[in-house]
Amino acid sequence: MEQLYYVGLDIHKKIIAYCIKLADGTIVMEGKIEATRLALKQWAQTIPGPWIGAMEATIFTGWIYDFLKPFARQLQVGNPLMMKAISSAKKKNDKLDARTIADLVRCNLLPRCYMASQEIRDLRRVLRYRKLLVQQTVRMKNRTATLLMETGVEYNKSKLHYVGYFKGLLEQLRDEPESLLEVLRMSRGGIELFTGFQKKLLKGLANNEALCQRVQRLMSIEGIGEVTALTWALEIGDAHRFSSIRKAISYCGLCSGQVESAGKTMRMPLSKQRNKHLQCVLIEAAKLAPQHNPLLRQIYEKERQLGSNHNQATISVARKLVAFLLAVDKSEKPFIKRTAKKAA
Repeated sequence: MEQLYYVGLDIHKKIIAYCIKLADGTIVMEGKIEATRLALKQWAQTIPGPWIGAMEATIFTGWIYDFLKPFARQLQVGNPLMMKAISSAKKKNDKLDARTIADLVRCNLLPRCYMASQEIRDLRRVLRYRKLLVQQTVRMKNRTATLLMETGVEYNKSKLHYVGYFKGLLEQLRDEPESLLEVLRMSRGGIELFTGFQKKLLKGLANNEALCQRVQRLMSIEGIGEVTALTWALEIGDAHRFSSIRKAISYCGLCSGQVESAGKTMRMPLSKQRNKHLQCVLIEAAKLAPQHNPLLRQIYEKERQLGSNHNQATISVARKLVAFLLAVDKSEKPFIKRTAKKAA
């Protein structure tokens, strides 16, 4: 019978603690190695037989997972929030953490988390960076308006960030201090830089044919735009991993936490255990979608009539968007409206 080894990896920025065990829990080897590709390759070649490895999900997990996957029979990633065996231990250090992870994978008790493909994670990284650029652009625009207000300069708010209008405005400010003009030019340059770069990022994301087809299907839902569809596709990854709409809504952070004890149930605010990038985009989309989608407008108005405030009604719309997006993604067919059945 083939001997199988179970490997626990406790990952840090500079070092990786490891523990290799047999099926009966016997420690074969343990220690620490540098968190470099060369050291990992040399270490993986010293393992005496086929092995199954596991590690916690951290900021460093992605590249280590991709690098070690060809060497392992199976590689798993654990959800750190659910790995209570480590976080609640009385004595905690790198060696014990690696041993515990090895035991969890050996006993098939590791709370696994979904690991998207390397291609999806690369595209997701680009999209998240684009979000950062958008935030910086908004800050620069707000700062430009603030500078003009500080010096009492009159301007047209709706045209301020147009290239031609801004250029003409600078020509009218010749009597203002040179320092103000320099700062305004720098702000405008920053806006143009960020805007141009984010267009390049979106164009680069559009080069993936399969992703483009998926985004086009999602955009068949009225109220869903390119950025919302792209964010859904990259953040969700494989839509079939969600067995129900409720689980997808929970992943998107659109449901409240629940505390139940002694037969009493108490609802908490929206859970912080969510995909914050997807939550943000869906809520922003839900604010505008009722203007383009009659069905979503009905849901919003119904919630308002029942006494919900604007935010609660928007959350209800966002949940319905999740249901639409998940249905389109799983069926791989464009969204089709249901028509009312004619009375016989």
